[in-house]
Amino acid sequence: MAFFSATATVPQKLTFVSSTKLSSSSTSSFNFLSFPSFQSNFCKTITASPQFPRAHALPSSAATTTAASSFHGICYVVGDNIDTDQIIPAEHLTLVPSKPDEYEKLGSFALIGLPDAYSVRFVEPGETKTKYSIVIGGANFGCGSSREHAPVALGASGVAAVVAESYARIFFRNSVATGEVYPLESETRLCEECHTGDVVTVELEENRLINHTTGKEYQLKPIGDAGPVIEAGGIFAYARKTGMIPTR
Repeated sequence: MAFFSATATVPQKLTFVSSTKLSSSSTSSFNFLSFPSFQSNFCKTITASPQFPRAHALPSSAATTTAASSFHGICYVVGDNIDTDQIIPAEHLTLVPSKPDEYEKLGSFALIGLPDAYSVRFVEPGETKTKYSIVIGGANFGCGSSREHAPVALGASGVAAVVAESYARIFFRNSVATGEVYPLESETRLCEECHTGDVVTVELEENRLINHTTGKEYQLKPIGDAGPVIEAGGIFAYARKTGMIPTR
């Protein structure tokens, strides 16, 4: 997967929203190739820009993934307005994700900025991976700055998906563009239905989350056209896969 700081594009329309809160009632088509002069210069621009191949994260020992269609593991539950400073504090932004050792270290700091009210650490001291492969959040998850390090840190720690009531738009886009985590939306406030430590399964094709601890199932909103981009490994990998830019 690729980590980047420049504007990137994909050849298909992705379903994004024009407001901070993502919801099915306020979606609009956002085409990464909508900029007038961008299509003709796309290959040249990408070739000239520095490329940072994402280091591959090792899967969490508590999680299993099957053909990128479902994720199973222990969940970590947070509330509303979890901002990027809580996901990865600014002092750790000097870490370069393209360097495998620094990418791994970045994962060790994921969600370290949460307030003391969260008594359970997301990543245990001295560890680089979390045992929680699925994060469940409330409204406006990922608000704050536009740092791509936020979804990268979660992916580096071993998170496969975030399931939240709604997202800050830039976090949603960065998650898709980096291919680090699946930003999934829930139909209900799962942060009030689930608890940290519950064993859950996220099924992408069925758009549902199963809480095996409580025995309850919940409907999720479809990820839509963003899914293939994430599955490909991010926006650059998707562009190469679809022939928009040369394969190296």
